Amino acid sequence: MTKGTFPIDKLKGIETPFYYYDMELLKKTLKIVKEETKKYGFIQHYAVKANANRRILEVIATEGFGADCVSGNEVKAAMAAGFPASKIVFAGVGKTDKEINVALDYNIFCFNVESLPELEVINELAAKKGKLAQVALRINPNVDAHTHEYITTGLSENKFGFNMNHLDKVIEKIGTLKNISLIGIHFHIGSQIEDVTTFAPLCARVNELQKFFEERGIQLPHINLGGGLGIDYEDPTAHPISDFVAYFELFHKNLQLRDGQTAHFELGRCIVAQCGALMTKVTYVKEGENKKFAILDAGMTDLIRPALYQAYHKIENISSDLPVQKYDVVGPICESSDTFAKDYELNETKRGDLIALRSAGAYGEIMASQYNCREIPKAYFSDKI
Repeated sequence: MTKGTFPIDKLKGIETPFYYYDMELLKKTLKIVKEETKKYGFIQHYAVKANANRRILEVIATEGFGADCVSGNEVKAAMAAGFPASKIVFAGVGKTDKEINVALDYNIFCFNVESLPELEVINELAAKKGKLAQVALRINPNVDAHTHEYITTGLSENKFGFNMNHLDKVIEKIGTLKNISLIGIHFHIGSQIEDVTTFAPLCARVNELQKFFEERGIQLPHINLGGGLGIDYEDPTAHPISDFVAYFELFHKNLQLRDGQTAHFELGRCIVAQCGALMTKVTYVKEGENKKFAILDAGMTDLIRPALYQAYHKIENISSDLPVQKYDVVGPICESSDTFAKDYELNETKRGDLIALRSAGAYGEIMASQYNCREIPKAYFSDKI
């Protein structure tokens, strides 16, 4: 596998750790997504939780995307970055009154609602403002995404959404809520799904549910399929852009949309992950009894996925072309879980070498913390260094 191409002469003088974003790759990715969604009349809402860096958001908003938000502050961030309220959807199992009021004040397009109590609260708060809140019901289709248990979200026993067996009760309740307008149904079966055929059973379930609602006299103008398309963490250089062509084509072929009905998507990781890297330097190379440790100045505070999900990120010593050796690649945090990889092959490594942790554009910067009183790393952009 080849290394990524980094402007090392420009990067080596920057204080590490920092996040580096390839803006040309981001724009190429956005262009392909726009082309494929336009082909079928689909609408894409960028999942803000993947990366809420202000400049990243502004670029995506400029390309005409909507925003998928899961907190009131994400709604605020999307609005500040230029996303129109008419393209903002708001999901989440635990929306507070404060967050709901923020979204109502902005007149967002839709709340993706996940429980009966939430429906009642949105109705109550909308009534106080004299507003009609548009909602889509998030339904668990009981489709197995075949991904990590922490990022599987579409099974019937997940905390997210409505169980299909409860829909008659939900529909009955909505009929009594005067400040709620049901405009669609919403799904999200999981994240980092690499086999696009996994989404075929979701389409089949959506087709069944369309008939379910129509039999009860309900016409749904919008179907929201969520996101979940994965990326290649193993070889990001060879596969920098996910297979959006196959992804959207599958939904086009398998979804039985009605005349005038619109399909919405909420992709995040596959839009921003590959354009980002966490750049860090080797502080020490420590000789153990049976192994070597490459101790970096970046840690789990800067990229938590390996510690949280046992996730893999490709690691490259971009300062060295020497023969590879095996290292445990670790950070400085006072936790044993602060390990990026064990027995990992890197070009021979020494103190001061610049290391790239690839595919960190999603769930890197946005999940950073200040544990151990560490500073949040700065972000730098390929077109502005």
